[in-house]
Amino acid sequence: MPELLAPALAVPGLGWLATVALVAGVVRGFSGFGTAMVYMPVAGQMLSPVAALVSLVIMDAIGPLAHVPRALRQVERVDLLRLCAGLAVALPAGLWLLTRLPAEAFRYGVSLISLLLLVLLVRGWRYHGRLTPGLVVGTGMLGGALGGATGLTGPPVIMLYMSASLPARVVRATLMLYLIVADALMVGVLGAMGRLTPVALGVGVLMLAPYIAGNLLGGWLFRAEREALYRWVAYGIIAVSAVMGLPLLD
Repeated sequence: MPELLAPALAVPGLGWLATVALVAGVVRGFSGFGTAMVYMPVAGQMLSPVAALVSLVIMDAIGPLAHVPRALRQVERVDLLRLCAGLAVALPAGLWLLTRLPAEAFRYGVSLISLLLLVLLVRGWRYHGRLTPGLVVGTGMLGGALGGATGLTGPPVIMLYMSASLPARVVRATLMLYLIVADALMVGVLGAMGRLTPVALGVGVLMLAPYIAGNLLGGWLFRAEREALYRWVAYGIIAVSAVMGLPLLD
């Protein structure tokens, strides 16, 4: 373990990144989404694109596990299976693209996509049609491609389910479990590609403690009747992180 953590401890700005991981955990705990939109713009300033994604996946795959038993009781199981089927098809292509993106292009992509999705969410854009099986699978594919290339696996699914006539707790559980499956698949594919470097793994391990603490705090804060308030808090945090991640502000 010391051999794994030593390279990570030398990363500049590690304390600041840990603070961002804590905030990302709180957002994920009370909203069920938002980790990547908070964490990735800042992580992209300090790490290579692949290392930033690996560190996200390591902490994000373990951090929300405390909420899995409740989520399994509340999830829309058929939709979850369809989302994950689409995810598995498209994720490898997104990861292939990630390995070929220059660092600056990656940072612009993460921040600008986060801001675009945030604008759509704030303006109330919703899909108002029927959630057909093909649409759910296709949304999972879009999330897989976008997640592999930028770490932003959740937003396409969030955009779809914000309009669903399902209870907030069911939507939250479905999103949470989908993202956990995405993280597990990313670890497998990145491992097969030989991209799980000591620095990336070490940073992910170091981010676990603040991220898990944030998840527990966010889960404790969650109240279904305050869903709108939590959503606006998450929007504000995502906006700040995305703007901070733009290379032109360096």
